[in-house]
Amino acid sequence: MTELINEKCEACRADSPRVTDDEIAQLQPVVSEWAIVEENEIPRLQRVFRYPNFASSLAFTDSVGALAEEQGHHPRIVTEWGRVTVTWWTHKIRNLHRNDFVMAAKTDKLYQPQSWRSSAIPVPKRSPPSPSKGEDWDGGDGATP
Repeated sequence: MTELINEKCEACRADSPRVTDDEIAQLQPVVSEWAIVEENEIPRLQRVFRYPNFASSLAFTDSVGALAEEQGHHPRIVTEWGRVTVTWWTHKIRNLHRNDFVMAAKTDKLYQPQSWRSSAIPVPKRSPPSPSKGEDWDGGDGATP
C-alpha cells in the first residue's frame, strides 16, 4: 500500500487508459477491503467505513473531501449515522483507473477506527424536548428517555 499512498493522481482525459484485468489483479490485494461493484455498467471501488456516531462519520467525510480536493479526484460519499460509504471511479472514462486505487489506499490511511474511544470529536448531547410541546424524543441511539 505504501507505493499507492505515495502516488499522486494524474489528470485524466476521456481517452485515458482503464486498468486492465492484470492491473486489477495486482492492485486489488493492496486495497483488499474495497469491493469492485458495478453500477450503471460502470465498475467502481466501494467500501463502508464504520463509526460509533454521526459526528465521527462526518469528521471522516470531511477528511475524505479534503483529500479529494487536494488530489483533484472526487468520490461519491454517503454519510450516515455510524457509517460512511466511499465509492471511487473515474468519471471521464466511465471505468476504473489507477487513480481510483491510489485514492482508495489514501482513504484507508485516513480511517482510524481505534480513535473512537479517544476521539477529540465532541459528540453534542441533545436535551430531551419539553413534554408540554408534545415532541417525540430520539437521542440518536433509538432509545427514549
